[in-house]
Amino acid sequence: MFIRLAQQHRQFVKDLVMNLQALAITLENRGYLASCYTCGHEMNSASFMVSLGENHLIRFLVSDYGITWTEMRDDRELMKLEGAEAISQLEDLADLVKYQVPPSEFKLQSVRLKGQQMQAV
Repeated sequence: MFIRLAQQHRQFVKDLVMNLQALAITLENRGYLASCYTCGHEMNSASFMVSLGENHLIRFLVSDYGITWTEMRDDRELMKLEGAEAISQLEDLADLVKYQVPPSEFKLQSVRLKGQQMQAV
């Protein structure tokens, strides 16, 4: 059972890394400064970053050790999420592509956190 779970986890991380790479490319094509770096060809970890303008940065890290979403503004950490909550925040970034929001018009209206709406700082 544990071997199967480990294999499923590795596949999940690989799928997440591939989606992060695609999101970075798409955001770059929309005018955002975005990047996704991986180590090696195994796709078992990634560092994804996107600048939302005016010193507003999102960093998303994924590896076998964990998954984190960190939002920073003016070099200060505003929010840090881990696990499923971190992954759910990627939906906001995907919405930038989905609704074709250019970087000059993007304003983070709110963030999803445990099913509630909270105002962003």
